[in-house]
Amino acid sequence: MKRQVPSVRDLAPLMQFKKPQLNPKTRRLAAALTIEDLRRIAKRRTPTAAFDYTDGSAEAEISIARARQAFQDIEFHPAILRDVAKVSTGWNVLGAPVALPFGIAPTGFTRMMQTEGEIAGARAAGRAGIPFALSTMGTSSIEDVKAVNPHGRNWFQLYMWKDRDRSMALVERAAAAGYDTLLVTVDVPVAGARLRDKRNGMTIPPALTLRTVIDALPRPKWWFDFLTTEPLAFASLDRWSGTVAELLDTMFDPTVTFDDLAWIRDQWPGKLVVKGIQTIADARAVVDLGVDGVVLSNHGGRQLDRAPIPFHLLPEVAREVGSDTEIILDTGIMSGADIVAAVALGARFTLIGRAYLYGLMAGGEAGVDRAIAILTDQIERTMRLLGAAALEELNPSHVTQLVRLAPKESK
Repeated sequence: MKRQVPSVRDLAPLMQFKKPQLNPKTRRLAAALTIEDLRRIAKRRTPTAAFDYTDGSAEAEISIARARQAFQDIEFHPAILRDVAKVSTGWNVLGAPVALPFGIAPTGFTRMMQTEGEIAGARAAGRAGIPFALSTMGTSSIEDVKAVNPHGRNWFQLYMWKDRDRSMALVERAAAAGYDTLLVTVDVPVAGARLRDKRNGMTIPPALTLRTVIDALPRPKWWFDFLTTEPLAFASLDRWSGTVAELLDTMFDPTVTFDDLAWIRDQWPGKLVVKGIQTIADARAVVDLGVDGVVLSNHGGRQLDRAPIPFHLLPEVAREVGSDTEIILDTGIMSGADIVAAVALGARFTLIGRAYLYGLMAGGEAGVDRAIAILTDQIERTMRLLGAAALEELNPSHVTQLVRLAPKESK
């Protein structure tokens, strides 16, 4: 083999050094290539109690594990020789356009995770052209969210309280502010047993104990922001001193029935969606009441552990009510491929909760932008590899659900 001494001209193209990124937030967010990467960053930067409130679920946390596993247990079937130079990721959802087939789910106590809270989420959603849903337990007001996302789609999520007048006062405020969709959550007659919160002594607002002070030492930025910004306030009440479970059990109404849903339907002027559907029969029942959409959801595994897996329910619900209403899916989504699979099997739209919050905790508003960018890139790439140039081209032939858990046959 003949060898030669390389010339400077030959070496020059190989000696190009990447320009260093001096901004630490920009650097760490750019290094995050998946939602799981954002989760790891969030865990490092957020006190244990706040991170666990986001990351955890009910009891043994079986429901969320199964939901995520269900998305992993699929097989894609790509079509070849399709023109996918351009990919369209938007279409109409609940009567108005969206740029992507996902939106930001309603999450409670959001400014506890990171002080920019819902404001960061609403701004990021507005830029991305996707809906932002504000929770009844949100820490920014209905009006403030509208102010930072004036031209975007804002949705309001309702928990029906024992105090019906206060519940409907929030609904009236959302209507007056121009929110176009009401998500009525129906899977919380009582709070689920969120054991991480109990073990962490989780309170609202977080209490300064010896344990929390020690936990705060490696996370001074979070505590500095928390202690030097506006105290936590809620869309539903001004202040609360106690545990999360006590607050939820005080507010949630276990007497809510289908009659209450019909009553809300008569009072809300926009689109009405029922969140927390977990059986085919209940999907049919609420559709027969005239709702505009259903969200297949087990509350991110935070209510009934071992609840049905929403992604597994999707094909059957789509066959039963897909021609009569729009189906939205949440719980377990951690990638754009998950979202593409859901659309292929009949979902019109999906909602991300933890995925958005991991971005928020990892880097505030810029972190939410990064989470949306990661999912967008994954959606576009998955569609191209499947040979689908538009969401309308996705169909059940693209996906097979590989069932790990099957019902035992009765004798």
